[in-house]
Amino acid sequence: MVTDPDALDAPLPPVDDPTPATVEVAPDAASSSRPPVQSLLEVVLCSGFPTQLLIGGVLLLLGVRITPGTALPFHFIVTVSLIDTVVLVGLVVLFLRARGEDARAVLLGRVPAWPEVTRGVLYLPLVFGVVIAIGALIRAVAPWLHDVPENPLQSMLTSPVRVLTFAMVVVLAGGVREEVQRAFILHRFRHDLGGVALGLVLFSVAFGAGHFGQGSDAAVITGVLGLLWGVITVTRGSLIASAVSHALFNLVQVGLYQYASRNGLLPPT
Repeated sequence: MVTDPDALDAPLPPVDDPTPATVEVAPDAASSSRPPVQSLLEVVLCSGFPTQLLIGGVLLLLGVRITPGTALPFHFIVTVSLIDTVVLVGLVVLFLRARGEDARAVLLGRVPAWPEVTRGVLYLPLVFGVVIAIGALIRAVAPWLHDVPENPLQSMLTSPVRVLTFAMVVVLAGGVREEVQRAFILHRFRHDLGGVALGLVLFSVAFGAGHFGQGSDAAVITGVLGLLWGVITVTRGSLIASAVSHALFNLVQVGLYQYASRNGLLPPT
């Protein structure tokens, strides 16, 4: 019973609204606001082929010389790789922001970074195990796939400066650029282009095809590695572990080649 009539006119106490005014939607749950054809165009532009061809063409116009019928010069490969890294990462961030997406959340996820770095290191034995297993299978079942006796990039590492330069390239162009590229393309496939599984298969095939210059067996192995790194990125919701694993794998390869070269374990060129 109310004994004070003035209490009837008193304002009601504030009630906490259980429904927030704005709800943040995670990037993976966000619906695409653009037609699939635009997503397809973005995927093609970020596939690496158009940007590298354009950058290489610009360098040729600027006077960089390439002798027809010979391997691409070391400085040309390094320059194209580093410029393409900047351009491709910039395109990915631009395309994500154009749709109002958080580039950091899409690429790096919402997980603590350092545990993912550790996870990437721990994945390294798995990566080398896959390479050894597939290499042995190819030698046993399809030895004709080994159609390039020596990786053409190995013959370019003729000095400590070149080795250090190439080590930087494989980290930035491999561990960073290719994993940013993969995470973005899988993100677009997830929402607009038929699903992440389709994106994994198609981009892994394209990733392997981009390494045919190193041999058909290298293309097959690289394609499988691309699939593995893609699965890691999708399951972790972040590219960090894949990027660390990829960069370390490339660095170890460079180191193993230098060790074999110095100890006469490689066939003469």
